[in-house]
Amino acid sequence: MATKSQPPKYRDATLSSLNAAVEALNLVKELASVTPAKAVFGTVSIILTMIRVSFPLVCIERLEDETDIGHDDQ
Repeated sequence: MATKSQPPKYRDATLSSLNAAVEALNLVKELASVTPAKAVFGTVSIILTMIRVSFPLVCIERLEDETDIGHDDQ
């Protein structure tokens, strides 16, 4: 039972961190005065957003893999 309650907490904390990072990068991008820096911050923000969107799917897939392993032993 303990393993089933840990992934949502881990997932929520990770998503919260990703949200904060994306918001910070967007703010820095707006405040940056150098054009190449704006491009870099924008690109990194997009990459983190893509990770944030796909992260819940990875967690679900990993949880399913862990539960499948337990059933294979029986």
